[in-house]
Amino acid sequence: MRSDAVKAELSLELLVHGVGGTTPQTMLNDPRITRVCGDDTAGIYRRADDADAESRPGDYAGAPVPDAYSWCNLTSGDGSRALWLLLLPFMVVNLAHWMRPPVDHGRLDRAYDVLMRLLALSLTVLLVAAACEVAMDLVAWQCAGNAACVDGKSWLSFLAGGEPGRRVAAGAALPVGLTLLLWWLSRHTWYAYESQRPLPLPTTAQAPSADADVTPLSRRGFWYGRRLVARLRAAHTAAGLLTVAVALVVPALQYDMAPRGGPVLAALGWLLTGGLAGLTVAVVAVTCGMGRSEHAPDEALDPRLARAMLGGTAAAVLTAALYACWHRPCWISTGRLPVGDAFAWLALLQMLLLAVLGTISHRMHRAGGGQAELSGLAGPVVALLACALGGVLSGGIAQRVADWLGRGGMPGAAGSIVAGPPVVLSWQAAVIPVLLLVLAVVVVLSARRLWHRVRELLPHVEADYPGEEHEAARTRQIATARARAELTDQASVFIGVTGGVSFLLGAGALAGAWLSDAVPGQASHGAPDVVRTAAQTAQALGSWLVGAGVVALIALGRRAYRDAGARRTIGILWDVGTFWPRAAHPFSPPCYAERAVPDLTWRMTTWTEAHRGPIILSGHSQGSVLAAAAVWQLDPATRGRIALLTYGSPLSRLYGRWFPAYFGPEALAALHRDLQAWRNLWRTTDPIGGPVHLDEPGPPVDRGPLPDPAAYGRTEHHPLPAPLLTHFDYQADPAFAAERGALLTWVLEHQKEVVPAQAQGSGGRSSG
Repeated sequence: MRSDAVKAELSLELLVHGVGGTTPQTMLNDPRITRVCGDDTAGIYRRADDADAESRPGDYAGAPVPDAYSWCNLTSGDGSRALWLLLLPFMVVNLAHWMRPPVDHGRLDRAYDVLMRLLALSLTVLLVAAACEVAMDLVAWQCAGNAACVDGKSWLSFLAGGEPGRRVAAGAALPVGLTLLLWWLSRHTWYAYESQRPLPLPTTAQAPSADADVTPLSRRGFWYGRRLVARLRAAHTAAGLLTVAVALVVPALQYDMAPRGGPVLAALGWLLTGGLAGLTVAVVAVTCGMGRSEHAPDEALDPRLARAMLGGTAAAVLTAALYACWHRPCWISTGRLPVGDAFAWLALLQMLLLAVLGTISHRMHRAGGGQAELSGLAGPVVALLACALGGVLSGGIAQRVADWLGRGGMPGAAGSIVAGPPVVLSWQAAVIPVLLLVLAVVVVLSARRLWHRVRELLPHVEADYPGEEHEAARTRQIATARARAELTDQASVFIGVTGGVSFLLGAGALAGAWLSDAVPGQASHGAPDVVRTAAQTAQALGSWLVGAGVVALIALGRRAYRDAGARRTIGILWDVGTFWPRAAHPFSPPCYAERAVPDLTWRMTTWTEAHRGPIILSGHSQGSVLAAAAVWQLDPATRGRIALLTYGSPLSRLYGRWFPAYFGPEALAALHRDLQAWRNLWRTTDPIGGPVHLDEPGPPVDRGPLPDPAAYGRTEHHPLPAPLLTHFDYQADPAFAAERGALLTWVLEHQKEVVPAQAQGSGGRSSG
């Protein structure tokens, strides 16, 4: 009995860093550390002097043993992960999947899921179609069949003079290789990052409380969706291969349907086309057929389905290649590859899906009555931005390759060596300068509002530091930091304007391409000089902008491959964007939380079972989101022994507003009730973190705003100018140590009365 009492005195502080990847040495404030468990990717670290703390609990009376969970290498490790930048549209559409409004309506929820998965599938087709456009159309069909274009390109000489079908079949190696690479990356990264099984419930687990399912994040299988990812991976891989097969079959079938073609080849082409249509229906059916199963880990697989789908599409590609390579005398490639219109139809399909998705999302918002950004349209708008990014990447690559092959001539213009990419891509590029002009106006208006807001805050800053000799420059510095932090709350305006204008301009570009069937510069012939000049300028500038954007993205990835500092910056983007599981797009960058959340839950559960002591879970920034997600996965008994300390936390300010179905006010209030205690520190100068705003009985969760800077001018305690800390160094504030000590005192004093209450099936108490 005496040893049990001593064991109960030992407590643990589990530190979880935020975006950017703070090192364990910095988190523990000690250069001498040791890894307790884990690996080089993610692990628990402890100061070397505390390595054997569990064997001498008496040395830690009244002070927790600090552990640091480092997960930075999940998102910003080796340089190869910089290549994930090229998967940005996939990541954004997967992010949009989780922005659904909170609503308990199964039919609307399922429709939202299906439409998001179809949009994600269209992005895969768009990427592979862009690879087909570059390799099969621009290089193999247009340039290799033109002596003027081949001249000086020795690397292309092996294709020159060959039959068009055989050249196109050779060019198909690039999109097929890209599709297989995406399949391999998705499979490899899933096993490397997301294959961690969730913590099983103990056999003696008590019944869940009434708040157990207030958020899907508490479901046992939320962080393990192996079956859905495998099905989507097979469907998207099949869709990519089918895109290549269609690009092979259509031009050959078009030739065979002419009087010069033979009836046997034409019949074979139509038979192959019917097979491709059937496989396409199967891919769409699989994509729509099954959603996530979150109440239990989704262990089951569908190997027969995957093999049938991948085997069927692989056979279709090989058959299509053989069909295209068949000898056809007098076949000459002119103009663009006949499948170029697919880009226009794909853009139309995406716009229709987005319109229906927006209608359903708004209905969900009205039915749920919860708080959601953009009146429930956050998900559709972000999905629209993903489609726009995909269009910019595909159009930019095609435009740059066409410019290079055409030796600087405007693709599609009169006298150009190559016909250039499909007309719709040129129209989409031409509207980019208009979009940037609109966004520039929004930025100018925001800057004007920021200037006025700084002036409004000046007297408030001086009032917050009474008795000081105020200086105009110092006061403006503090006021500017506060005003800039408030811009985060206006992000929805910028995103909404960007999405709305992009949709209208995209519709206009699609209409212009279909009505004119010519690039903007040619379509404006006969129009007034002002219109013609504007069209030609927009086409040239847009072509340059989309190409420059792709080159800049590749250059950034190349720099990140070599420079650790740039790699860390890119890692911050993934810290925010890859928190969520791959539920819409299987080729998006891997979800680090499917490794981090099980790590934290296993650590907290096993430690409390072995040592019976409380844990102070301390999370900064994105670490506070991981901490909350991990706590929701705990059984109620363990959850009731956790005290949560968050600082610089985006739980309410960002996640609660943009992901209300998972981090809404009801979910955070339930988390507050289930925990032993919760305190949240925030500053008005912090652009990411903010208050939780929980209207619950008992002491408030929020403490703040903390003063930033700690002192206005030079004082006895601050002889040097105090810096503005904004989102960082919360541990440097005296409030941090005070709140940590108060939390430890609270949980130690109330541990004896909480555990018996939990044994009867109730949740823990929460206080400040």
